[in-house]
Amino acid sequence: MSHTPAAERPVTLAALIGVLGVVYGDIGTSPLYALRASLLHFSADGIERWEVLGLLSLIFWALVLTVTVKYVLFMLRADNRGEGGILALMALAQRHARSERGRWIVALIGIAGASLFFGDGIITPAISVLSAVEGLKVISPAFEDAVVPIALVILLALFLVQYRGTGSMGAIFGPICALWFAVIGLLGLIEVVQEPEVLVALLPTYAINFCLHYHLAAFIAFGSVVLAVTGAEALYADMGHFGRKPIQLAWVALVLPALALNYFGQGALLLSNPAAIENPFFLLAPEWLRLPLVVLATMATIIASQAMISGAFSIARQCVQMGFLPRLTVQHTSETEQGQIYLPQLNMMMLIGVVILVLEFKNSDSLAAAYGLAVTGTFVCTSCLALLVFRRAYGWSWVLVLAVFGPLLLIDLAFFVSTALKIPEGGYVPLILGIVIFTLMLTWRRGRDLLFARFRQDSLPLKSFLARLPQSRTLRVPGIAVFMTSQADFVPGALLHNLKHNKVLHQRVLFVTVMNEDIPRVEDRREVTELAPDIHRVILRYGFLESPNLPKELEALRDIGIPFEPMQASYFLGRETVVAAAVPKMPRWRQWLFTIMSRNALPATEFFRIPSDRVVELGVRVAI
Repeated sequence: MSHTPAAERPVTLAALIGVLGVVYGDIGTSPLYALRASLLHFSADGIERWEVLGLLSLIFWALVLTVTVKYVLFMLRADNRGEGGILALMALAQRHARSERGRWIVALIGIAGASLFFGDGIITPAISVLSAVEGLKVISPAFEDAVVPIALVILLALFLVQYRGTGSMGAIFGPICALWFAVIGLLGLIEVVQEPEVLVALLPTYAINFCLHYHLAAFIAFGSVVLAVTGAEALYADMGHFGRKPIQLAWVALVLPALALNYFGQGALLLSNPAAIENPFFLLAPEWLRLPLVVLATMATIIASQAMISGAFSIARQCVQMGFLPRLTVQHTSETEQGQIYLPQLNMMMLIGVVILVLEFKNSDSLAAAYGLAVTGTFVCTSCLALLVFRRAYGWSWVLVLAVFGPLLLIDLAFFVSTALKIPEGGYVPLILGIVIFTLMLTWRRGRDLLFARFRQDSLPLKSFLARLPQSRTLRVPGIAVFMTSQADFVPGALLHNLKHNKVLHQRVLFVTVMNEDIPRVEDRREVTELAPDIHRVILRYGFLESPNLPKELEALRDIGIPFEPMQASYFLGRETVVAAAVPKMPRWRQWLFTIMSRNALPATEFFRIPSDRVVELGVRVAI
């Protein structure tokens, strides 16, 4: 499949509508709860006019600086061969790190950002759907007890249809979101026209005065203001699907104006009627429109949740390909779209997490406290990696890099610290999730590194094996033996076991090594070397957005004159059992964790799509 780099992707109407559905779903549904959550901090003694204007100003400038300047203007330029997102940025930064230690620090930042992204992926569906269904309470207080059950039914349905893929739903996502932005912009505009003085909040002086007056309280409010920019990371993560230009154009032409109008409309309503704090978003609409608006909001939040779930699937696959997570089942839900995948294990874990959150927190106000920490943590990680990428990859001077990203990083840090203050109220949820996932990733990476080091230590170099082969009088039998090996220069353990027990070697031997590159897709997949008559080394390279298919690649060897008959091939794999060494290299709890992850990893046969009836697995105990 050819891949057009993000910068060159044309802007079409279909792309713009697709962008609205996938990229802007999360940030587009923020008006449902962001302004209200910010004002609730100050509502105990009634809301003053200047408080409304100050918070409006803070929200508007957060949208301008964090989303427009940081992501739309700068981060969308930092693409890794057309792909965006924290892991693509990490791979790009690692390429330009000058030492092994530097590469490791970059990897830690990238893993931290990805871990927090998973925490965010569980909270987004819960808070979005709950806040939309809560609109029913505005229509009638009788719906109070029905909100949680309805939200749970919607979320269950959403996760249970994931196996069908987003292709069929994608066609209606865009138009619904286009309608959503048009409606929320129009509702806001009507209110702004009636109360035009609200527009003075466009001046940053209102935001500054608010902060100077409230000091620490303003800082706490930052933790809710950030709810207006959640989903900004999705702009960057989805760049590979749509290209840079459609994302930029959709933001400037429709999304930012619609969001700004809606927030200012809510502000105008609160200036004229402070009691509207009950739910300023739904009270913007006339009574006859409120039920249709709840339905539209629910559809928009389902779309926002879908975008987050799809994002979590692709980040998880990237983690597997980069060696940070064990092999997972990846099902392709579209024959034409490479990016549309379904990960059943992850889907089930996310569903359980979302259900627990809804039952525990019960309403969007409580969940707003849990939300934000994961988002702002990912913002900080992205800004840190951007400093290195723009300096090293794009040759910016340190002065320019610090002038652009220094202030943006300070804003991200301010948001992060303010959301960290909410840890006791619920911020512990994404934090615990992030720490658990971070620990799992580091443990898996460390365990694999130790395993490879042990293999290299115990294995026979391939050169010396091949040099001895002609004198060894080993019996050659008909057929093709494919030996999978992670270490291309060493003899696979499976071959040595086969020789030891069966005393034979096949007529044709292929040593196959699968290597994962730090780019999204690889153009030059195969590297074939003849090591001896009828013995070849095959190195297959895959990008972090590709799924291996071994038999298909080996059949293609016929094109370069290597006869490969699938029905004559036997695949030999070593299945390692990890045991503790006399002097363990990892603490016991990490060893236990690594062993559990190894046991639950998807078998190599399934991951590489090898026919199970052609596989010979040879067990080997490895002490680390």
